[in-house]
Amino acid sequence: MSMKKTNVPGSQSFGQKLLQFIRNNTVPIMFILICAYCIPQAGFSWSYLLNEVMTRLGRNAFLILSLLIPVMAGMGMNFGMTLGAMAGEIGLIFAADWQVWGIPGMILAAIVSIPISVALGVMIGKILNRSKGREMITSYMISFTMNGVYQFVVLFMMGPIIPIVHDSLKLPRGYGIRNTVSLLSMRQSLDNLLAVQVGGVKIPVLTLLIIGLACLFIVWFRKTKLGQDMRAVGQDMEVARDAGINVERTRVISMVISTVFAGFGMIIYLQNVGNFPTYTAHTQIGMFAIAALLVGGASVDRASIGNVFLGVILFHTMFIVAPKTGAAITGDSMIGEYFRVFVSYAVITLALVMYESKKRKNKSLAGQQLAAEQAAEEEASK
Repeated sequence: MSMKKTNVPGSQSFGQKLLQFIRNNTVPIMFILICAYCIPQAGFSWSYLLNEVMTRLGRNAFLILSLLIPVMAGMGMNFGMTLGAMAGEIGLIFAADWQVWGIPGMILAAIVSIPISVALGVMIGKILNRSKGREMITSYMISFTMNGVYQFVVLFMMGPIIPIVHDSLKLPRGYGIRNTVSLLSMRQSLDNLLAVQVGGVKIPVLTLLIIGLACLFIVWFRKTKLGQDMRAVGQDMEVARDAGINVERTRVISMVISTVFAGFGMIIYLQNVGNFPTYTAHTQIGMFAIAALLVGGASVDRASIGNVFLGVILFHTMFIVAPKTGAAITGDSMIGEYFRVFVSYAVITLALVMYESKKRKNKSLAGQQLAAEQAAEEEASK
């Protein structure tokens, strides 16, 4: 009898822990189940699937890492990372115009993007300081606004005001950049350097090393004084301000770091692809990067490096197999295309709804606890 009594509480505790784990990881579990169903239906070989996942891991991971610093500072998902992506594209346009290719071209594009990213990061950080509590929707609207500014600069100013040397980049009218910028002379220059083949899977060693260095920078940064200040600001701005932390400055710095990282990430992304549509390449980057991070189990107020890599693997595995699965089930590959676009938006919606629901529940529990404590104090005073 004593054995049974000790086992029952243990089994209840395990059940509660399991339920809590499922609640905290609903989105990753859902995607694991989707991928487990879609992979056999798609019928791809494991070498092909692993090769595609590895390619997308090297292509997207740096971009997603740029989202971690603002989350740490309590600013939620940075939809404004699109501004950094625009800065990276401008850097690549100049590298293509000056005919600097390969790794030197990427370094040149990164150097050109840094001052643009810093200026845009400071701007968006100051705007978000005026909209505390609504950072995500504000940064989303800022990305739409700055997309118009970017198109004005690239479509009208490049040529007559900003010198563009090579006519192959210009529109036939003599100014403005063509709809597509070719990066064939730069294509996978980073990925192919030091690349190794393992079981038919190409591993871009240098790209992964750069991503690893970015991860080490984030781990180191969290331990610095500035990193600790950001964590304090993310937990409670008023307490941080009382502790002598310049809250507004700290938040601006987090946006600057995120924007600069996004610019570097966009350069890595586009050198892998080998060309980019000048006016639309950046429009969905923020959405897909945030969706991948949320798929990895991150939330608006908590995100880790592990969430980045798990999210890239799950989200992009679904992207790879969904069209073929749609064709296998319905006979129309567009069904899979619609499905993966729908899922990318649905994941963000689901994660935000779950976060808000959890936030309200915790607030309600805290209110109930406070009321109970006040009632106990009143009872004790009587």
